[in-house]
Amino acid sequence: MVNKGFPAFGNSQAGAFIAALKNYNLPDFILKKIAKECGSDLLERGRLDDRLQSMNDTALTMLHKIFIDCESDEAGKFADYRFFAYVSSMYHKCDILINESIPGASGKNHKIPVAVKNNGMYIAVAFNKSTGTPVQKREAIKFYDIIDDVKKGDHGTMLTDAIFGTSVGFKGDSLVELERLSKTRKTDAESRLDIKTANFENRIYSVTKCT
Repeated sequence: MVNKGFPAFGNSQAGAFIAALKNYNLPDFILKKIAKECGSDLLERGRLDDRLQSMNDTALTMLHKIFIDCESDEAGKFADYRFFAYVSSMYHKCDILINESIPGASGKNHKIPVAVKNNGMYIAVAFNKSTGTPVQKREAIKFYDIIDDVKKGDHGTMLTDAIFGTSVGFKGDSLVELERLSKTRKTDAESRLDIKTANFENRIYSVTKCT
């Protein structure tokens, strides 16, 4: 006998996935990205569990792999999604923009993996290395040069935070170099920039501050 008042997904694997995922603060833009990728419907608004229920099994399975099982994929996309959600959790009620193009003082447009806006102004930028070898010294220098250029540009006046995340670790000399570069910065409001590194280990990001 079927209980017509009980949702069909209730006894399925999808139901178990929803029960687990609804405890996570999954950002709207992540849900939209996964829904689009998996050809899934998605309620525009409403409670998280209702929105999850509107998604197809493929989308729910992917969300579960990313946020519950913390699996990795060859392209590093799962790790990037976790990083996007992590950055979003740090900046409540702010706009999180993915692959944003921001011009620096040099005139060069920099492709920023994650940019955070508050009241129309950039307040934070974040980069993530999800595959390959641990972050090298040259990559740390490149990261610093980009954020320094953005900070000095017209769009960086309110920029206060820069985060370098990784799920493949940091080489020791890369952290030493970032700390050295951080200490060369002036502390006045115009120059000040808090540089943080975030390492994904044991299913969480551990943050250290370079400044």
